[in-house]
Amino acid sequence: MIIMTAEEFQHIASSIPKLPGIYKYYDTNNELLYVGKAKHLRKRVSSYFTKTLTSYKTHELVQRISRIEFTIVNSEQDAFLLENTLIKQFQPKYNINLKDDKTYPFLVIKNEPFPRIFFTRNKINDGSEYLGPYTSVKKVRELLEFIKQTIPLRNCSLNLTDNNINKKKFKVCLEYHLGNCKGPCEGLQTAVDYQEGLIQMKNLLKGNLSPVIRHYKDEMKKNSSFLNFEKAALIKQKIDFLENYQSHSVVANTKSINVDVFTFQREKETAYVNFLMVRNGAIIQTHTIKVETPLDETPEEVLTYTIAQLRNTFNSDATEIVVPYKIEYPQNDIVVKVPKSGDRKKLLDLSLKNVNYFIGELKNKERLQLNKKDPDKLKLLEQLQADLQLQEIPLHIECFDNSNFQGSYPVAAMVCFKNGEPSKKDYRHFNIKTVEGINDFASMKEAVYRRYKRLKEENTDMPQLIIIDGGKGQLSSAVEALKELSAENKTTVIGLAKNVEEIFFAGDTISLKLPYNSKSLHFIRRIRDEVHRFGITFHRNKRSKGTFKNELEEIPGIGPNTAATLLKEFKSVKTIKELINKDNGEMELEKVIGNSKTKIVLNYFRKK
Repeated sequence: MIIMTAEEFQHIASSIPKLPGIYKYYDTNNELLYVGKAKHLRKRVSSYFTKTLTSYKTHELVQRISRIEFTIVNSEQDAFLLENTLIKQFQPKYNINLKDDKTYPFLVIKNEPFPRIFFTRNKINDGSEYLGPYTSVKKVRELLEFIKQTIPLRNCSLNLTDNNINKKKFKVCLEYHLGNCKGPCEGLQTAVDYQEGLIQMKNLLKGNLSPVIRHYKDEMKKNSSFLNFEKAALIKQKIDFLENYQSHSVVANTKSINVDVFTFQREKETAYVNFLMVRNGAIIQTHTIKVETPLDETPEEVLTYTIAQLRNTFNSDATEIVVPYKIEYPQNDIVVKVPKSGDRKKLLDLSLKNVNYFIGELKNKERLQLNKKDPDKLKLLEQLQADLQLQEIPLHIECFDNSNFQGSYPVAAMVCFKNGEPSKKDYRHFNIKTVEGINDFASMKEAVYRRYKRLKEENTDMPQLIIIDGGKGQLSSAVEALKELSAENKTTVIGLAKNVEEIFFAGDTISLKLPYNSKSLHFIRRIRDEVHRFGITFHRNKRSKGTFKNELEEIPGIGPNTAATLLKEFKSVKTIKELINKDNGEMELEKVIGNSKTKIVLNYFRKK
């Protein structure tokens, strides 16, 4: 089915089922664009074609839809789960995208006699049990070391079959003498006792330390009753170690907290979600993920989708999730809580600290990369940030300028500076297409609109600062273009007056005048001069290739030589046009090109 307009959609609307399910949008190349879920497919899909779309990106999606497929399911919950599976499998262009392509390590309990435990990144279907995954190799190693100090499990790779043990093929190693292993290789530990150790180990990994401590206290009392005080003292050390670990790990009420905690922050077009896995009051997993939102999805939509993906990735079995605001999580067995106080609120605040720390670290990395290259550039950009009172360091700056060729053929140029230096691969020029005649304001609007429309389509970050070479009129035109793209709040735009070098902010009546010898002003001038150079070079190349002629050459009866003579005398087509309204304008023309050609030129412009 081809769906290009709302009218065409009406022909197939009645065939869309009124049931829960998922829908898939394809383009003309049969590429999957978007996967969505709905509890009422007809209503949800119809909303794309029958409502006025306020989101530019959603409008762009609808313009590309050529074919729709549906899958009917039994419930909204099934639709939710299927949607998440398909998005993860196909990663459609217009769906939420979790920027997390890492593989995380698991702890594996090997399927073998007296199972070993070690970490791996590869899950093999060999009957082994996999715990995790874990977000940090360092943390996994610390966990293994912690287990080694509390629960004696073997770390050798011997084939401990009953036959090999009965034949006395192996001898205990140093780990046995250090108390880190009970010597199953020589038959000194039974399989049942070893299995008890594995159970205690799993409790440790789940943050459930109480049964482990209880087990060791029973062991200590038993050894004391048999007057085995040396062994009882070793067990006491392990109990102290566990209790100390528990006191540092527990952040909430140990008797009641088994939850997954999520917080959400958005910076421009990128969202960040932090996940805390809390078991028995201890945080046993934490992870922050970067999320791209191609269709300006609401925080609730992004958070709901990301929660499902993270819970699946980390094999969470918690039946309660804690979030900063109410969301519709369509899994009936999951309780969603928005705490206002108590232990859950403390966990939520801690999660928010983690996500803000993650964002801050990303920005610090950008600064450090710049600082390594040129510390003076970083100081300059920090000074510019302070002088213009910007929210962020302007690591990415773009500057626009309009120009025309001898009063005709308007064009625009844009230069890009990254980390304080020109990024010439990002320079752009624009042949103005929608503006008739010379209109600097309309030309500026077209150039700015086209530039940032493209960035939105490519899902590329906006610059932190946009400089418009011109006064309030050009600045207002640029802001209009950004508003049409719903991007006016995603960057800062300033206008630079050409003569006195005043800086204007959108909506301000009073300009900002930086000191003449200010480093910030010198840097802004440098960017302005670069956009002038780039624009002039563009004109020169166009002229040398004969891409455009001046307007005089288009007048019937006026050839290239006459046109060149006029431009040499009057400098621009605009000046020649103005002669129509001057009292002695006709005489001035006659002195240069004679009576007959003067009448041809004047008649041409009067008709226009």
